[in-house]
Amino acid sequence: MNPTTALLSATEEAALVERLLARDEQALRLLHDRYSRSLLTVIVRLVHNQELAQDVLQEGLLKVWLSIDRYDPERGRLFTWMVRVCCNQAIDAMRSPRHRFHNEARSLEVGGAQRASAPSSFNPEHIGLRELTLKLKPRQREVIELLYFGGCTQAETAEQLGIPLATVKTRARTAIQVLAQLVR
Repeated sequence: MNPTTALLSATEEAALVERLLARDEQALRLLHDRYSRSLLTVIVRLVHNQELAQDVLQEGLLKVWLSIDRYDPERGRLFTWMVRVCCNQAIDAMRSPRHRFHNEARSLEVGGAQRASAPSSFNPEHIGLRELTLKLKPRQREVIELLYFGGCTQAETAEQLGIPLATVKTRARTAIQVLAQLVR
C-alpha cells in the first residue's frame, strides 16, 4: 500500500486534527499530501470530469480547513468525514447553474441521438436514501456512504476505513436489510 494513501492511526489522526484546529498550515499540507489522491478518486466518480473534480477537491479541502471544529471523532474517521464534505461539495458544484450550463452546451455538441441512447444510472438521492441512512448505526452508515454516495468499491471501502473486506460486506448487507425494513 502506498504510504501517502494509508489512513493514519487513531493517535496520528487525533494529533493531526489538533494541529488543524490550531491552524497549523503544515498540518494542512500533510492532510493534502496524505488524502488528496483518494479524495480526488471519489470526486471524479461523482462528477465524471477531471477538471471539475480538481476544483471540487480544492474547495472541499478549504471547507475541511475552515470547518475542522465541526469534525466529531465519535461519529467516524477523519477521512470519512472529509469524503462527506467533498461529496457534498461535488453535489453542490453539479447543481450550480454554471455546471448545468456547461453540461447543456456539451450535450448540444454531442447530439440528441447519443443522449437518447445513454443508459440511465441509479441515483440513490431520488428515493431519499440519504435521509434513511441517518437511521443506521454510524459504522453501517459510513460503509453505505462510501459505497453508494462515494462511489467506492467494497475493497476500496475496506482500505479507506482500515477494516477487513468481510466486515464491509457484513455491514453493507446488514444496513441494506435495515433500510429495506424502513421502506416497508
